[in-house]
Amino acid sequence: MSDTDTARGVTGEDEVVDLCRELIQIDTSNYGDHSGPGERKAAEYVAEKLAEVGLQPQIFESHPGRASTVARIQGEDPSRPALLIHGHTDVVPANADDWTHHPFSGEVTDGCVWGRGAVDMKDMDAMTLAVVRDRLRSGRRPPRDIVLAFLADEEAGGKFGARFLVDKHPDLFEGVTEAISEVGGFSFTVSEQRRLYLIQTAEKGMHWMKLTVAGTAGHGSMIHRDNAITELSEAVARLGRHKFPVRVTKTTRAFLDELGDALGTELDPENMEGTLAKLGGIAKLIGATLSNTANPTQLGAGYKVNVIPGEATAHVDGRFLPGFEEEFLADLDKILGPKVRREDVHSDKAVETSFDGALVDAMQSALVAEDPAAKAIPYMLSGGTDAKSFDDLGIRGFGFAPLKLPPELDFAGMFHGVDERVPVDGLKFGVRVLDRFIDAS
Repeated sequence: MSDTDTARGVTGEDEVVDLCRELIQIDTSNYGDHSGPGERKAAEYVAEKLAEVGLQPQIFESHPGRASTVARIQGEDPSRPALLIHGHTDVVPANADDWTHHPFSGEVTDGCVWGRGAVDMKDMDAMTLAVVRDRLRSGRRPPRDIVLAFLADEEAGGKFGARFLVDKHPDLFEGVTEAISEVGGFSFTVSEQRRLYLIQTAEKGMHWMKLTVAGTAGHGSMIHRDNAITELSEAVARLGRHKFPVRVTKTTRAFLDELGDALGTELDPENMEGTLAKLGGIAKLIGATLSNTANPTQLGAGYKVNVIPGEATAHVDGRFLPGFEEEFLADLDKILGPKVRREDVHSDKAVETSFDGALVDAMQSALVAEDPAAKAIPYMLSGGTDAKSFDDLGIRGFGFAPLKLPPELDFAGMFHGVDERVPVDGLKFGVRVLDRFIDAS
């Protein structure tokens, strides 16, 4: 932004849409194997935007092209614990042929910014940049230190982003006790008099697994009782169809109580089908937090139609609830049986924190100031975020990327989906809420 723009009093609301569009236009597709473009260009873009308003951002490259940007804003009271605001700049890949508008165009139409990363999570990156730039241009320091981290590799588990920084540069987060990031703070409209804003206070752990079955190789024309593909296929089918038991954590119990109160009915976690049907798009998020899950995602075997292979493999995305990892692994082995070898490709813990304290109060007050119908409630994310890595430093993590959404928008369905988009009004709402939140935190 130029001096002329500053003189005209350009605000965070004024520039958040352009920031979001420009971030989306930087292709940061993460294929999980360094074959993508990497995040270096996005890291440099963020660093430039922060340097323009007087910060001294640092870029950390964990692998060629895999870069993250970190900066610290000095608060009015340096004796207070610091707040971390983190977001990732990588996105999952997108096939342009499937989209209404090109996924890396950042096109604005129908009141939305379209593109890969619009909700996961370049919207929050843009809102953070917009708020920080506005505050620093106008000389409004935060009450306490804020560490900003724009991270690589979240979509593949964070090894080359948050995990790298936590392991190699923990000093960057000195004094930080709390953090906010993605997949929380979005609205669910119960009525015009009540909108629930879901704050993420927990997330499931993960076991991304490779399954292997060894058999006897042979000619495809022969009768063959030891076929690795057959054995593996049967095990994968058992796993894919298995219904894990309902397990209610403290976060999910609190969510169900708050949701039941808003809907005027008591919710039974053992009988949620009718309730989930009322939740629209967020049913996908909530339904997966009532039990452990294991979804087969890849199969591999053989090299020729008339050759029975000696080995068959599959990959499974496994997610477990906080406190239920041992049960999950025991269930997996029982379902798969003795002939299937299971090994982790990537694993990480579940995290859960309580929904209380001054930071939660700040979220609620900031939301209500912009939406009088707002009520903040806790929920669990079925996926995972970089909060897992920062938890190792004792940092209490919350999902708070505030968006007031149209009731008809399938928000949850756009995560890793086609035609991902974020409402322009939602971005501007988020800027206002985050600005208030920083003052109150």
